[in-house]
Parts: sequence; C-alpha cells; structure tokens
Amino acid sequence: MDILSELQSVSPAGIAALLPRVFRASPFVAGIFARQQDWAKAALAGGELEQAPVLPVAERLDATLAGAADEAAVMRELRAFRNREMARIAVRDIAGWAGLDETLRALSDLADASCESALRFAAGVLQARHGVPRDEDGAEARPIVLGMGKLGGRELNFSSDIDLIFVFTGNGDTDGSRPVSNAEYFARLAQDTGKLLSTRTADGFVFRVDTLLRPFGSVGAPAVSMDAMEMYYQQHGREWERYAMIKARPVAGDLEAGQQLLQGLRPFVYRRYLDFGALGALRELKAMIDQDAHKRGAEDNLKLGPGGIRELEFIVQLFQLIRGGQDARLRDNRLRPVLHYLGEAGHLPPETVAALDQAYVFLRRSENAVQMYADEQTHRLPQAQEAREALCAALDIDDGWAGLLLRLDPLRVRVRAEFERLFAQPVAGTAHAPSAVAEDLWQDEGEELEATLRGLGFVQRPQDVARSLQDLRQSRQVRALKDAARPRLQAVLGALVHEAVTQADPEEALIRTLRVLAAIVGRSTYLALLAESLGARRQLLKLCGASPWIVDLLAQTPALLDTLLDARLANEAPDRAALREELRRRAAGVPAAEAETVMDLLRGYRQEMTLRIAAADLSGALPLVQVSDRLTWLAEAIVAQALDYAREQLAPQLGTPPGGDDDLALIAYGKFGSIELGYGSDLDLVFVYQAEDPDAGTGGGTRSVAASEYFVRLVQRVVQLLSARTVAGRAYEIDLQLRPSGNSGLVVTGLAGFARYQRESAWTWEHQALLRARSVAGGAPLCAAIEAIRREVLMRPRDAGKLRAEVVEMRAKMRASLEKRQVGRWDVKQGGGGLIDAEFITQYLCLRHAAQHAGVVEYTDNWRQLEALAAAGLVEAPQKDALLAAERAYRGWLHRRSLQSQDALADDADLKEHRAAVSALWNHFMLGESI
Repeated sequence: MDILSELQSVSPAGIAALLPRVFRASPFVAGIFARQQDWAKAALAGGELEQAPVLPVAERLDATLAGAADEAAVMRELRAFRNREMARIAVRDIAGWAGLDETLRALSDLADASCESALRFAAGVLQARHGVPRDEDGAEARPIVLGMGKLGGRELNFSSDIDLIFVFTGNGDTDGSRPVSNAEYFARLAQDTGKLLSTRTADGFVFRVDTLLRPFGSVGAPAVSMDAMEMYYQQHGREWERYAMIKARPVAGDLEAGQQLLQGLRPFVYRRYLDFGALGALRELKAMIDQDAHKRGAEDNLKLGPGGIRELEFIVQLFQLIRGGQDARLRDNRLRPVLHYLGEAGHLPPETVAALDQAYVFLRRSENAVQMYADEQTHRLPQAQEAREALCAALDIDDGWAGLLLRLDPLRVRVRAEFERLFAQPVAGTAHAPSAVAEDLWQDEGEELEATLRGLGFVQRPQDVARSLQDLRQSRQVRALKDAARPRLQAVLGALVHEAVTQADPEEALIRTLRVLAAIVGRSTYLALLAESLGARRQLLKLCGASPWIVDLLAQTPALLDTLLDARLANEAPDRAALREELRRRAAGVPAAEAETVMDLLRGYRQEMTLRIAAADLSGALPLVQVSDRLTWLAEAIVAQALDYAREQLAPQLGTPPGGDDDLALIAYGKFGSIELGYGSDLDLVFVYQAEDPDAGTGGGTRSVAASEYFVRLVQRVVQLLSARTVAGRAYEIDLQLRPSGNSGLVVTGLAGFARYQRESAWTWEHQALLRARSVAGGAPLCAAIEAIRREVLMRPRDAGKLRAEVVEMRAKMRASLEKRQVGRWDVKQGGGGLIDAEFITQYLCLRHAAQHAGVVEYTDNWRQLEALAAAGLVEAPQKDALLAAERAYRGWLHRRSLQSQDALADDADLKEHRAAVSALWNHFMLGESI
C-alpha cells in the first residue's frame, strides 16, 4: 500500500477525500507525510489539522526542544518541527479551512518562535563560554531581533527568507572568565542564531536568514547597539530604508526594548508633516526594482511583475509614508488593515479598496501555492504542466490553467491601473508644463512677460498677473531657496499657469493662487504635492478663484493643501455623525498629556473640515442651511473633544469630583445655540456644573480640591484648549460674556446659581439670549435640568408693554454702538430693517406668548421659532414668510460676503424689498403701527 492510501485508510472520510488534492498541490507536503508517518497518521486520524492548534506555536516548540541538549539535536528537532508545522499550515490552506490572514500569521508565528528558540540556545552556549554581557552600568545587555519585510508585517510567505536585524541594548563586556566586548558577543550571537536556522542539513532548513537590511548592509556589523542604530538612521538613513522600516517588528529577544527602539526611530520613518516627497523616492525605488525585474523577465512574476504584490504594497506604503506622521492608524505594519483603513478614512474609494483587497488575497494565495509545491522561494507562475496542475489543485480551480488566468489577469490589471494612477510622473515630465514655458515665466520681465502671458491665454489683465509673478520671484522666501529647489518651484508655477487659463477668471485665480504659493515656497513637501497632483492643482485654483477667504486660510495653514487630494472635496461634506467619529478616531492617536499636539489636532481638524464645508458650499453641493448645520456640528464635535481632553489632563493631579465628570454642561448661545454658525463665527458659551456639596473634595488624583474649584480649573482648561493662540492659530474664539453676571461673574456657575440668576436677576436681553441656548456637551441629566430651567424661565408670564419697551430699548443701544454707517450703504446685520431687527421681532413674540404656547420655545433657531409662532396663530403666514425670506436673504448675502472677505455693508439699493418688509413688521410689532 502506498503512503497516500495508508494515510487515507486512517483518516476520516472528508480528509481522506482531500488528501489526493493536497498531494497533487504539494509534493513537498507529501514528502513530509512520508518521512514523518507516525505524526501524519495521528494528526489525520485525530482531526488535528481541521482546527487551528490550541497551544501557541512557541509553547509547542519549547516542549519539542526540551530534551535537545546539543547543537545537532536542536537543529534536528527545529527542522522536524518546522516541517510538521509547514505541512499543517499547507493542508489547512489548501483545504480552505484557513483564510489568508491565518495562513500568513501562522507562518510568521512559526518564524518568531524559531528565532526565539535559536537565539536562546545560541546565547546559552556563548554565555557558558564568555559570561553574561553587561552594559556600562552593569545591567545585563539584551539582544533584540527585528523582523523586517513580510515577517515584520506578520505576512510571511510559505517559503520566504526572513529578513532580520540584530540589535543589542548597550555596549560593555561580558562578565565571564574569557570576556569579550558586547559588540563581539552579539555579533557571534547573530551569526550563530542564523546558522541554527538556515544551515541546510539532511533534515532541511528552518528558515533562510537575510541580514542585509542592517545598518551599512553587507559591510556593517552583524549586530549593532541601540544607540548606534538610532545614530545610523539619523545620519545615514536613506529613503528606501524608511520604506523598509515601516514593516519592522521585534520578533525575538527583548521585545519591550525593541518597541522602545522603534518608537525612537519613528521620526525617521514617519515625518511630522505630510511628506509628499516620499512619492518621488518610492517612484525611483520602484523604477529600480522594475529595471532589475525586466532584466530577469517579470511578466509571470506574482511579486515583481505588472500588477503584482510589490505594486500593491507600494500603493499602501505610499499613504503610510506620506501621512503616517499625522495619522497613527497608518503606522501599522500589516498591509490589509491599513488598506481597509484607507477606505474608511476616504484616502481611497471603497470600491478601489475592495478590488485591491481581492487582488491581494488571490495574489498571496497564488504565491504561497507556488512555493508550497517544492518549498522553494519562487514567485513565478510555473511553466511545467505538472506544476501548473499543482497550482490549480492548491487553489481549487477546476477549469484548469485557462480558468486560473481568467481569474488572475483582471486582478493584476486593476492593481496596475491604480498603481499607475498614484505613481504617475509629476508635472515636470508632462506636455502640459513644458520646461521652456516655466523658464520664460521665471526669467521674462515687463512687457516681455506680459506678452508671454497673453500668449498663454491671460488676455484681460496680463499686467496684474505679471506683477504678481515678479513679486513672487523677488520675495525673500524665493531668494532664500537653494538652487536645487528652484526647478521644482518653476515646474509647479508652469503647471499652475497652464491650468489657470481653464478657470472662469484666469487672472484672479492665478493671482490669488500665487499668494498661497508664496507661503509654501520654502516647504518642499507642499511643492511636491502640487508637482505630483493635477487634481490638487485644479482644486487649488478653483477654490482660490472662488474665495479670497480660502486663500487666506490656505496661506496661513499650508497643511490644508493635503485636503485638495480628496476627489470628494467639492461634492460632499461630512455629516454630524461623521464629523464626531472622524475626530474621535484622530484623537485616539493623540494622548491627552501631549497638550501641544492636542491643540494642534483641534485646530487642524477645524481648519480642514471648514475647508471641506466651504468647498462643497462654493460648488453648490450644500445649500446655506446645511452649511450652517455643518459648521455648527463641527464646533459641537470639537468642543466635546476639548472637554474630554481637559478631563483627562486634570485627572492625574486632581482626580474627579464626587458626582463624576459628567456634572458639567456646556451651553451654546448665539449663533452656536441657534445652529447658525458662519465661517468666522466665535462661540458663545456658558458653563454650568452640578454638585450636591461644592466644597466636597475630589478623589483619585495626587491632591484634592473642592468640587467648585475643580470645575473652575476644568472650564479654564477647556477654554485654553479651544482659544489659546498657537502656531496653528486658535480652534475658536470663546466668548463668555453671556454667563450670569457677565464679565464680573465666575467662569462656571453651579446649577442652583444659574437657575437663581435666570429667575431673579437676568435682564430681558439675557432671556432673549436664552431663547437660543442649548446644551452641546455634558451629562444627560444635567443637560435635561438646564433645559427645564430654560423652559420655565422663558414661559414666565410677561407684561407685553414692558417687554416691548425693553426689547426696543436694547435694540436701540445695539444700533448705536454696533451699526456701521456709510453714505449710500447700509449695515445688513445691524441696520434698520436688517437681520438683527428680524431676530428681535421673533424673540419678542416668543417671550410674549411662551406662557400660553410652549411650542414657541421648543427650538433654539429663529426659523423654527417663527414656524411655531405661525402654527399657534401668533403671526400671520405672510408675516412669517416675509421674515423667513428676509433672514434667508440676509444670511445668504452675509455668508457670500464672508467668503469674499468683504464687510457687511450693502448698497442702499440692495435687498431693498426685504429691508422694507422687516422695517414694516418692526413698526407693526414693536412700535404698534398698523401695516
């Protein structure tokens, strides 16, 4: 009876039927079963292969090596164990019992355990001879083994080399009778460990070991100290080594020290800024790989060929290198989780991510199947008929080689298309920005430059464009550029000029865009962005042409240029849930203790999302109401996050108050409360806390303070996080003047004090403000209590005549102090018949009738309050419609003026009908005149 029949005879029916396909797919596995028949029969009969092992591979390998006393025995047992595990992994993969992730992880875990066992045995032999290595402080120096490449990413191939870097924690000497330096000790340890793993014996090998990724490569020391490792990357690290270090992971030795080492190297791998220069470096690296692969003939290479695994890896790692310094979720050495995250974060369309993931799974399964055939490190599709049939058997493809290619080829085409899209050559190599044109724009002067611009399509105001170009060329920032940086600036300039002529107003678009360019000329990463991305250049010109306000925003915050890469920018803006969730996601990677980073996060998020909202607004994708909604939701998300951070920052020192952190509420007033924020709005906030005993001490921190003091500190910290001016500006200006007693009051008020003030001391104008108040953060019970107080106070019966007189008096004071006056123009916000008049009419009517009609104070925005007044029959439908139409017109007009960085003064003839309608309604309701 042959071995296959013997094994089938002891196997359950399902496994017995599977074995012929396993043997066709992998003669290597068949050979292991033949050489280790006792194990194979037991494993098959017991159904051990159908389930993943319960015990971790490291524990099982330790048990196997327990009786191995010398090097020969260790090497023999390591190889026998490795072969059994490879057979187990192969069978589960071929049968479909294990998905790709399990297969790659199992191979990587086997390599980790093998490295650790070999390292431990080799160290024992060396220490018996030379003693324990000690650092200069006398502590034991420990080895660190970094896994690189696919081992580092827990994505090891079936028959892959393992890329290792050997490091040790400190210099010094061993403490034995035959001492050697730590450098010599750990060099021998690295060599001996590699020998244990890679030496080919009669039993085969464990893993082939490659250590060429170490500092200085083949001429470098076999092992280096942590200090030397960090110094190397600071002084000599090259771009391709950044790429390699993305995958680095401690796999053996002192894993904790290994993590500390990688944390120290993080600034080398991931730049703090958006590093678009990495695209050029990766493009050059890929060109070198392609050139080498072409020499060898790579069309049938699953790894290096067009649309292969390497291109897919480059796609993912491009985003990691460019954005990983700012986004912790990208600093993951596993490919598939990062790829999926690229879709979640909007860096790639979800359908692209799905297609790339499908391709990756099929390519990696095919690669493993090719290597399972004979345990050889190959990535080529087989040419021999028997090997092709084996590959089809491993992948369970029953329509033969043609069927396999029918599945594989479209996936490779899709990967190749996405790779070419992302790695397309930059502007300097395109016909759209010929170097001669860029050179002319850089060198021509006066009338010659104007003539050049006319020839390019700038026929309306070439002299203005010429002046802006000359200003840019003569600016201090440009004069300070190194010679090597100027060609890229010239190329970007040429591309922007070429693209600008497609805009509605080419001159204005280019002149404004040059202001942004002037702000970034010394920052190569942003020039690289514009050089690399046609989409970013077009978005920049479009937005700058549409709004000088956006020009100022981009010039002050160049990091926002990254947002221009998002193809969805002008077509959609995040909703309330998305704004909160995205901020939570980003905040998860920023510890509260890093106060400066926290403030940068809040400011950067406000600026980025405001730009996204403005872009959708200018494109017409968002009507006015939805713009205000989103600006308000953005503020809500940032305020809530600032509160969470403030609590975390205070907790180590002050702990928490007796009732818990949720006993603080943030009340939004004004435009924030009425969900009507504009682009430059500040935030009117009032803070209220609830404590049974304000003098009770906090607990859980290094010191205790009274609850009342804790909440003062908490509010101060929130305000600081939001409004302190940093290099990134402010998140928001915070106005606390509407708190009880105004500027003379405490920054935070107890609930009882807030209620007492509103009931007994508040002025009518403060109750007008209360109409627009709502809680935007804090514990639900406290927020509900505040809303109950609000409704109670607003629904108090009022003397109509006295109320009217007080509202009219307050309005007169406001106009006297705030209205801007110019001959032939009027103040749309503060002028007679303007926006504030319309709002005061609504507020007066709500306060007058709330005692009898609770619905008029249910909402905080004027529009729904007017709807409630009309529903209760307190204003006539035409009156409501006139006020709503005026408010919409005024707010839309002011909104557009804000985007154009213009004031709130309109010509007397503008908005005339709305102004007359509001004035008439003011006279009717507030002065008692008939309409």
